[in-house]
Amino acid sequence: MKNKLITIEGIEGVGKTTAVKVIQDYLIQQQREFILTREPGGTEMAEQIRKILLTPHAEKITPEAELLLMFACRAQHIENIVIPALQADKWVICDRFVDASYAYQGGGRQIDMAKIQMLDQWIAGTIQPDLTFLLDASPEIGLARAKNRGTHDRIEQEKLDFFERVRHVYLKRAEKFPERFCVIDATQTLEKVQHELTMKLDELFASTHYAH
Repeated sequence: MKNKLITIEGIEGVGKTTAVKVIQDYLIQQQREFILTREPGGTEMAEQIRKILLTPHAEKITPEAELLLMFACRAQHIENIVIPALQADKWVICDRFVDASYAYQGGGRQIDMAKIQMLDQWIAGTIQPDLTFLLDASPEIGLARAKNRGTHDRIEQEKLDFFERVRHVYLKRAEKFPERFCVIDATQTLEKVQHELTMKLDELFASTHYAH
């Protein structure tokens, strides 16, 4: 079977942490070896860059610097975590991946998508998710939920229109890559969200066994 990379995407407050737990429990049940990782971050150095990216600073980080730092993180993460895990025949569950750069830096920061695509091809190349769960909710709902989590990082402090652009690009990418994306309405009950996640994972496993 080819790479087994599952990514979870969405704006703030849509329940990505809960989704990750559902996927984790599913793979344990299936007795599959897996690693759980995240972007930005995942390695010691990438986690240091994550702190720079997410901590509010007196000095404003330019959109270009933000994009390049994200891909610097990603380069370390893919080389040191994702590729070795896939080569060791482990599943990889990643909280955010390349789609987040298109959504946040392309949509939110309004950077030219062609520049992001160039970095994507250079840094990620053929390492693409087999399945991407996009947990979708309006920014009003997501940000209202995120408020309950205490202090906000630098990106979480952005205004509503920023997250509207982020969400728009996420949904556009889901339309562009329907074979990879599974869009889940994050405003449903937790039980319904869990059910949809599990159904899609069942499909992925069925196709895996068939291919094998």
